Amino acid sequence: MTETPSPVPAPAAGAQAPPISRAIYGMPMFATLQARDLAATVSWYTDGLGFINLFTMPGPDGAPLLVHLRRWQFQDLLVRPARGPATPGDRPARGPATPGSTCQLSFAAVYGELDALAERARAHAAGRVDGPADTPWNTRDLTVTDPDGQVVVFTAARPPELADPAFTERMRRTQPDTTRASRHTGQVGREWQLSRKQHRHLPQEHLAGAAS
Repeated sequence: MTETPSPVPAPAAGAQAPPISRAIYGMPMFATLQARDLAATVSWYTDGLGFINLFTMPGPDGAPLLVHLRRWQFQDLLVRPARGPATPGDRPARGPATPGSTCQLSFAAVYGELDALAERARAHAAGRVDGPADTPWNTRDLTVTDPDGQVVVFTAARPPELADPAFTERMRRTQPDTTRASRHTGQVGREWQLSRKQHRHLPQEHLAGAAS
């Protein structure tokens, strides 16, 4: 892992989900969903899945034009009314999917929240809920399908004591040696700085001869 800050807690049995932020920031990434019934879809994500309605943008007629939902920081989701004829994103929750017609969204979660989140979504009953279930890559995933057929996965790293040690070892072997790479980069940088200093102190006639 790098030292880049992330709101995702380290895997642990007692890991706590970070608080939902209402801060307004430049979003590095967001998804936009089309909804046939905007109110029903927003209710699925807020009442069923724990997102908040950060704000609703009204259209010229006063009706909602766009709803900005958020779960954790940087887990931003925009929902707008579907327009025109039905599109692949507007199909019913259990409608057929063809290659290239779907986009699966994944949101980081913590291990201990998935069972309660699944129960909450099932109680809402507006969409489909599968899991949570363990995966071969040391996560536990909850897969839900919203009223418009959009598939969303809440994925949590399993705590170390519940992880598959064989997979953990395979991942360790495939990760680059960042310490060695850092040492190499530092050495190259020092050599480059030294060469610049030496170059500046060479006699001008030597530099002219090298150029010719």
